[in-house]
Amino acid sequence: MPVRVFTLVLFLALAIAGAGFVAPTMLVAADGEPMILPVDPAPLIAETPQGEKRFTIEVADEMDERAAGLMFRETMADDHGMLFVFERTQPVGFWMKNTPMPLDVIFIGPDGRVRAVLPGEPFSEATITPGEPVRFVLEFKRGTAERAGIARGTELHHPVIDQAAGAANPG
Repeated sequence: MPVRVFTLVLFLALAIAGAGFVAPTMLVAADGEPMILPVDPAPLIAETPQGEKRFTIEVADEMDERAAGLMFRETMADDHGMLFVFERTQPVGFWMKNTPMPLDVIFIGPDGRVRAVLPGEPFSEATITPGEPVRFVLEFKRGTAERAGIARGTELHHPVIDQAAGAANPG
């Protein structure tokens, strides 16, 4: 099977299965303008060895919001990020096409714990994936995770994460 046909078949299979894999053909932002979502009223809190770190976030919980993400965004505050929320724990993959800012891509399990912090290279079409299913992905400007002490195992809190973590660990 030619590679292009295989890729299309794989993409359609993942889309039908609702796997949450962000494929190149899904990432379209209107007229090259960045999508700016409202800042969520609740802060995202990271429980780090240096204490609590608080961040403002935008929540991308719809398919079109997750697809556009931080594309075309050229700047972002050091204490700000975007939280991608998936309906269920699943394999995910991200890429950086049309994203000029280097990012920290933080993969989070259903229990609210960081599974991986990986670099996102500007304009790269390489897939970024933790190699295990996750429920959330958080993106910050590159270096924010390290400065805040966020690494594998760090516990993150936000009402959306805490709700999923409570369902994953009912007592």
